[in-house]
Amino acid sequence: MGKGKPSGINAGRKLRIHRRKNRWADKRYKKMNLGTWLKANPLGSASHAKGIVLEKIGVEAKQPNSAIRKCARVQLIKNGKKIAAFVPNDGCLNFLDENDEVLIAGFGRKGHAVGDIPGVRFKVVKVAGVSLLALFKEKKEKPRS
Repeated sequence: MGKGKPSGINAGRKLRIHRRKNRWADKRYKKMNLGTWLKANPLGSASHAKGIVLEKIGVEAKQPNSAIRKCARVQLIKNGKKIAAFVPNDGCLNFLDENDEVLIAGFGRKGHAVGDIPGVRFKVVKVAGVSLLALFKEKKEKPRS
């Protein structure tokens, strides 16, 4: 009957190599060291990115909720990837026009969709250089272009 792991004064190398191999079974370790999370993330390693609005879309909420969540299809300037971004607050979709430049940020769950909005991982923060919240609170106006 063996006792499992090697022990003794010369077992260090064996233990180290064994640990190195088995760490790849850990999901977080694998994600960080393979570098595939960087390729999969449209923003790259950045927290925000600028993009151009292609179209306004309505995304149906998941069950048991029944609503149409207002989103925008955005093409990022840095790499040309197309993503869906949620437009927060009531009536803020009216501040967005096609071909507007918007600033996109993550939705707060490190690359996961939030709540009942399927497949939407980003939100709109600024439109034409003006904060969406300032436009919503009527503190600023959208510049004429």
